[in-house]
Amino acid sequence: LFSRNIFSPDQVKNLCKSVQKYALSCGQPPLFIAIDQEGGEVSRLKKPFTQFPGNPAIDNEEAAKHFAEITGAELNGIGVNMNMAPVMDIAYNNISSIMAGRSFGYNSDQVSKLGIKVIEHLQKKKILAVAKHYPGIGRTLLDSHLDMPVLDTKLSLLNESDLLPFKAAVEHNVGGIMLSHILYSQIDPEWPASLSPVIAKHILRDKIKFKGIVITDDIDMGAIKKHYNIKTIIRQILASDIDLLLICHDGPNIKKAFDEILSQSKNIIRKKTEDSVKRILKYKRKFIETEDSI
Repeated sequence: LFSRNIFSPDQVKNLCKSVQKYALSCGQPPLFIAIDQEGGEVSRLKKPFTQFPGNPAIDNEEAAKHFAEITGAELNGIGVNMNMAPVMDIAYNNISSIMAGRSFGYNSDQVSKLGIKVIEHLQKKKILAVAKHYPGIGRTLLDSHLDMPVLDTKLSLLNESDLLPFKAAVEHNVGGIMLSHILYSQIDPEWPASLSPVIAKHILRDKIKFKGIVITDDIDMGAIKKHYNIKTIIRQILASDIDLLLICHDGPNIKKAFDEILSQSKNIIRKKTEDSVKRILKYKRKFIETEDSI
């Protein structure tokens, strides 16, 4: 859901309820209904929903808990069950970080501590939290909505800093992790994180041992749309153990991507798609309250 979908609490509640009812009538499992409700710069819910100043204004665990409890209750109340939050990027204060207005701070301990608190209390309210933007975009200056940023940083440095909040999120059972569209040239010189088997599978799944749902950022962003076609994108996400692909604008790419997933799932990567389905259904059982079992 985006601001364009939301006019009032009753309207969006009826929208969420009606799409769930329609999915059920089609013999489908309940839907994840997601939103970006970080507070501050990225807030899809406007008044009369509670307005928060954003992560830079959250400087202690009690404030993080308060944000998550209120936001979780309001999302649950309208039928949203997934929040594309919290931001776990570190906004380094020695550069003009792209995440300066959205991060909890400029050191890994602060970001980890406050992010974990948001994750815990969102998920207590039955809202699946999605930590973003793995493996960290706080060192970048270019907005990936426009084009693909390149970060020439060693994995050893990320392990000592940027990756620490994501590792903490995994240790505290975060349900989802969103991949960035950054090209980390010293880790995978060919593919950005959102299309990279090295970053999404080898590091996140195999090394960090994340068992939850892996989600791309919106592939309609310039970082991806300007460089790759749908067939290539689908091939890469399936090879990378990625579960959900975000396409956030209406248009032909949604159907093309759906058809391409079906087509490519029939070959040797069928096992990977089946594993993704199992993960998705597991977390739907955990976070979506429904009269019908999945």
